[in-house]
Amino acid sequence: MKGKRLNIGIIGYKFMGKAHSNAWAKVGQFFDLPATPVLKVACGRNLNNVTAFAEKWGWEEVETDWKQVVSRDDIDIIDIALPQHLHYEIAVEAAKHGKHIFCEKPIAMDVEQATEMYNVSEANGIVHYLNHNYRRVPAIALAKQLITDNVIGEIYHWRSAYQQDWITDPNFPLSWQLQEEYAKAGPHWDLNSHAVDLAHFLVGDIQDVMAMTTNFIKERPLANPDCVGSLKVEAISTEKGEVTVEDAALMMVNFKNGAVGSFEATRFANGRKNKLSFEVYGSKGSLTFNLERMNELEYYSEQDADGVKGFRTISVTEDVHPYVKHWWPAGHIIGYEHTFVHAAADFITAVSEAGSIAPNFKDGISIIEVLEAGLKSSLEKRVVSIK
Repeated sequence: MKGKRLNIGIIGYKFMGKAHSNAWAKVGQFFDLPATPVLKVACGRNLNNVTAFAEKWGWEEVETDWKQVVSRDDIDIIDIALPQHLHYEIAVEAAKHGKHIFCEKPIAMDVEQATEMYNVSEANGIVHYLNHNYRRVPAIALAKQLITDNVIGEIYHWRSAYQQDWITDPNFPLSWQLQEEYAKAGPHWDLNSHAVDLAHFLVGDIQDVMAMTTNFIKERPLANPDCVGSLKVEAISTEKGEVTVEDAALMMVNFKNGAVGSFEATRFANGRKNKLSFEVYGSKGSLTFNLERMNELEYYSEQDADGVKGFRTISVTEDVHPYVKHWWPAGHIIGYEHTFVHAAADFITAVSEAGSIAPNFKDGISIIEVLEAGLKSSLEKRVVSIK
């Protein structure tokens, strides 16, 4: 590492706080960066918890008021590692104070919030990044290269599914992810935001959508409010509350370039812990990916000779593959946490060189437009066009 020091203030210390902290701590050890990221201050509402978090991950200071962090003159970057209903206010204030922003997904609760986040960030000349980290899986980055190089030709079909199973137990508590007030929607918002981002990245903009959603369990035991942001949720009583988001969503789309696509998002796929898969079918070939085998990309070429055509599995672990040269020798796989390190490296470079990074808040607006159209389509039972 070289150049100036970039002081980071992270707001949030649960699941994403850990993932982001690991990335900031590791990135300079593996990437030759134009600036040095400094873990300056960690912020959270519970002083004891955030202090323990800071000591464990190497943050120099702690704070319980995020407004104090975003207004500090010595902070260069604000890392928003919180649930989405808290993104908007913090991002707008951080941008007004000239702080570069590294923000978790989904961007916000609606298009209006996302648009203001973007406009204020642009007006203040800051670098803004929305952490759809799967773009930085080497296999997905390779898929992008192959599509850009026209290897699979004109794209006809996109098919994706994001499947989890962590709420199939009817006794699982009513966590914030199951309440519209905090989550906006269920897997359609949380999981499909990733899938829509990848569809935009690999195929193109979406023109219109038709969707349906459903609920399987309509009431759940009340949850401990202290568990917000954590994957471990505890019930506090046998009293139940209403689930106000969907449990599963299905969406079909037309892309502006003529391709068609489908999206499935569910938390009721028993046996699937975090399976994000997609298939892209083109005039000259096809690509398929499965996050549960994230170091592999399957490729089919129509140009192969008759009799030997078939999907080949590419192990995306060689120096010629995106990001891989920064890690281990060929054949040595990497994992989920490395995508955050890749994002941190690209973000530090963008900030240092007064550049930009994708996806950013403008991309976030496009994603939310599709998700909102999907919810509207499900409610009104009709095709909804994207503005």
